Amino acid sequence: MNVGLVVKGIAKGGLIVDERRGMSVKATWKVSAAVMLSRVLGLVREVLFAGLFGGSRWMDCFYLAFKVPNLLRDLFAEGALSQAFVTTFSKKVKADGVESAWVLASRMMTLAAVFMSVVALVGIAVAPWIVDLLTAFSRSGQTPRVYNADEISLTVEMVRVMYPFIALVSLSALVMGMLNARDVFGMPALASCFFNIGSMIGGAVIGYWMDPSWGPRSLVGFSWGVLIGGVSQLVCQFPSLRAVGYRFKANFKWNDSGVKKIVQLMIPAVIAASVTQVNVLVNAMFAYGVGEGAVSWLSYAFRLMQLPIGVFGVAVATVTLPALSRAAMNGMGTDFAPTLLKGLKLVMFLVFPATVGLIMLAQPIVSLLYERGKFDELDRLATAGALQAYGCGLLFYAGLKVLQPAFYAIEKRWFPMIASLMALVVNLGCNYTFVFVFKWGHESLALTTSIVASLNFLFLYLAMMRYAGDIGTKSLILAFLKIGFSTAVMAAVCYFGNQLLLADLCDMAFWRKATAVIGLIGVAGVVYLITTLALKVEEIQDVATMLKRRLGSE
Repeated sequence: MNVGLVVKGIAKGGLIVDERRGMSVKATWKVSAAVMLSRVLGLVREVLFAGLFGGSRWMDCFYLAFKVPNLLRDLFAEGALSQAFVTTFSKKVKADGVESAWVLASRMMTLAAVFMSVVALVGIAVAPWIVDLLTAFSRSGQTPRVYNADEISLTVEMVRVMYPFIALVSLSALVMGMLNARDVFGMPALASCFFNIGSMIGGAVIGYWMDPSWGPRSLVGFSWGVLIGGVSQLVCQFPSLRAVGYRFKANFKWNDSGVKKIVQLMIPAVIAASVTQVNVLVNAMFAYGVGEGAVSWLSYAFRLMQLPIGVFGVAVATVTLPALSRAAMNGMGTDFAPTLLKGLKLVMFLVFPATVGLIMLAQPIVSLLYERGKFDELDRLATAGALQAYGCGLLFYAGLKVLQPAFYAIEKRWFPMIASLMALVVNLGCNYTFVFVFKWGHESLALTTSIVASLNFLFLYLAMMRYAGDIGTKSLILAFLKIGFSTAVMAAVCYFGNQLLLADLCDMAFWRKATAVIGLIGVAGVVYLITTLALKVEEIQDVATMLKRRLGSE
């Protein structure tokens, strides 16, 4: 069986039968394909930045300016708001019908538009104080860094330009939640593609107009591109929303049980759902104490880490959350634990090999994608080191995408909040110790993120066992051993291939490097799939069945 246990099957309260197994795998892979495209476009955006600006102090300023609105996006929008809304909206549809759920949606859209607009205006007004706070660690640390007036002025300007992005992305998250709750996954997953395209094209055009030499002023143009991308991400979903029957009507009646329920769910979720982004922001603050370029190196590496998380972790979670919410409609149903187990196993199957691959081939991948223009060998080595440190916790980070929302589905929202608070304390403690006591470099900040994600996952898994009983730990361990062995075989292929094909990485022409890296990844992937088939890993059998049905239907 597979991750979603089929949304329709759960909604009907029926048993999960073999004929339905391919449906949720298909839904998961449809979302995966859309998110893959989005992440690839996001990576292209980072490649553009790396080539134009490298690991410069001006690029550090841009990433600093984008940190706060990006954090608030996860805090209020794509994290807490979307999870709380999908959970409540799905139950509202089942209990009171679609029309009643649409009324709730209009009330939330109106509330989000008003509240987030106020947040954006406040952010614009206090931008100088925000920048001063975020650069506090730059005045201490192993290599004290002092921002000059031009850097501060540019950073404040970019913060002010990008802050309204939070209002746009909050509305986009609500629209995405409505569509997901109505079992529409494709266009919401593609919405981020429109953001990346809009931000790249719009940013490049405005940036070139403001500074044809691609100096620091051109980054202000890319800040405007973020807003263009935000509008694109929202508007592209309107046709799908109209197709499922939604018509927006401004509704200021916020004294509603559904609205209150969403807000109640958001209070702890605001802390819990965005712990990693909060930690990334804290890491960036510490990075300014490490030295110039550290923030950019961490950001380039984090983008690569986001690929398997976004493609697989988010995709599985997107399909699983509505199913979990319905399975917990009248208390925890018998389908809840199996649904959660399948989600975790599918994430493991997809993300484990990606994790090891990124660690083993960090330098070749970074070199292939980033090493051109102003991105030099020093940038490559520093970014690869950060990527390897991030990779240590990648599997747990992806697992959290499935495990955290499960607590909101059963309305045990305080556990993720408690875990996040503990994680934040651990993050601060590790960062301080690594940077200011041990005098380690920027890689230690990425390692802290991995430590925090691992501890967070372990705590939540143990807490979930208290409510869902034996989720299937023995089955999960068995799957881990099989997938781990398959991944180890794949890792050996990566190691020897790296030694034979990529030993002279610095002197290789681009076409030769691309052929070697892509070919090695392809061979390693095939070896992994063959090994999992030989070991009869359940998830590969589900994927194979889905592909056979797909080919048979065509």
